[in-house]
Order: sequence, then structure tokens, then C-alpha cells
Amino acid sequence: MQLKQSKRQNVKLRLGISGASGFGKTHSALLLAYGMTQDWSKVAVIDTENSSASLYSDLGNFNVLELKAPYSPERYIEAIEVCEKSNMEVIIIDSITHEWNGTGGCLEIHNKLGGRFQDWARVSPMHQSFIDKILQSSCHIITTTRRKIDYSLDVGSNGRTQVIKHGTKEITREGFEYELTVNFELVNDNHLTKASKDRTGMFMNKPEFVITSKTGEMLLKWCNSEPVTLKEVVAKINGALSVSELTTIYQENPRFQQALQPQFKSKKEQLEQLTNTKKFSQNGHTSHTQA
Repeated sequence: MQLKQSKRQNVKLRLGISGASGFGKTHSALLLAYGMTQDWSKVAVIDTENSSASLYSDLGNFNVLELKAPYSPERYIEAIEVCEKSNMEVIIIDSITHEWNGTGGCLEIHNKLGGRFQDWARVSPMHQSFIDKILQSSCHIITTTRRKIDYSLDVGSNGRTQVIKHGTKEITREGFEYELTVNFELVNDNHLTKASKDRTGMFMNKPEFVITSKTGEMLLKWCNSEPVTLKEVVAKINGALSVSELTTIYQENPRFQQALQPQFKSKKEQLEQLTNTKKFSQNGHTSHTQA
């Protein structure tokens, strides 16, 4: 047992992509994987979607493991291990939805046991073993998840029952998102994406965008880089010589933007005042010239 300083070196990504059918989950996952490897032969797809991954074979010579029913947690774990033993760098699980509510998945297993609350005591450990395998894998793992419209029945002010729409919900066990490094949600069939979970700080609260291989490159760079400390960012802010330089520092350090907002604001005001003073001096109003 040894205590050591935390470092972010060679982190393995746990990345999720969710969206409705036709929104581009598989295609986006493949582009991310290629951006991270620059080598299609190091990418494996565990395909539960009726060979949908093969539709994108024109992208490159990635590997496909077709997983058929039953979609039990144990069979998913076995598939991941096959990919690991084949020295893959990125494993795409397309999709994890079947592990939860597909034929032979957790919900069906629970129903076959009797569908009682106490039956979850047998099913939950099976599902957790699947989650643990994802978290402990030696490979980067990208999961795709289907989304469905989430409804509820509420009683309105007129006393009548009405259907209330609450957006969309991932079709897997609740809480999976919290295990991920980044979770992307595809919001329409134009493949526009937003981040609903982001430990990297690069995508959260940013405008919607389209996933490309460059996104994968950015994520890999984050995985392999040494994290900058708050003290180092403060030193960069204090040393900034222009507003444009300060803006770059701000954009490159999203996880410190909120905590260091006062420092950024103060330095920006200082630089703007200095710039205005120089401009005022240069136009002759404060300079003293000799006749």
C-alpha cells in the first residue's frame, strides 16, 4: 500500500454517446475512435445493432464482433475480453441498451426470476460486473445508448389526466452516465452534439457541434497530458501581456474558468486600461512636443 500524488497520465477514456435512432451514434463513435488511434486496425466494434457498424466499412478496416442474443451482462464481458486480448486500443460497444432491456438482458432476467423487488439482489450484481468491466478495461471504451421520449401522467388544474413530455431518457440503468469521463448526447439527425457530462472541461456548456476525428484527437491529448495546476494558471494570468493572450489562457483552461473568474476579469480590465492609455498617449493629447 502506497500513497502518491495524483497524476493524469495515459488515462483510459470511458465515453458515452446517446441519441435516438438515425442520429449518428455509430458513425460518431467510429470517428472518435479513429481520432484517438489514427489506425482503424486498432478499433473494435461490439455490434448488437444487426450489423449496423458494417454500413460504415468504407471509413476503414476496423474490426467487428457481432454480438447476438442473449444480451446478458456475461456475454458483453466476454466480448470485451476478446477485444482486449486482440490488443485493441479502442472498443466501441454499440450499443449497451441491449444489456439492459434486450433479449436476455437484465430486465428479462429479472422478469424470469419473478419480477419481484428482492430479485434485483441477483440481477444488480450481474449488471455491476458489466459496468466494472468497462471501468477497469485496459482499452479506451466508447459506448452508444439509445434514447427514448420520457413521459409522465399528471393531473392538470382541470382535474383531467394529461401526458407530460420530459425530453428524452437513455435506455439503460439510471446512473450509468455518472461513471463516464464524457457523455455526448446527439440532439438531432444533423448529428449535432452537446455534452451532458464532461470531466475534461472541453465540451460542457459549449455550443452544439458535430463530432469528428479531431474530437478524438483532442480527447487523446487530454488523456496523455499532465494537468495544469490552479497556481500555474494564476501565474499565466498575471503574466499575460494582451487581452488576446488572456483570452487564450481562459479558453485553454475551462475547468478553472469559474474559480478564477475574478482574476480573469481584473487582469482584462488592467490590460484594457493599459491599452487605452497607450492609444490616448499616441494620438498626441498627453504628449509634450517641442516647438
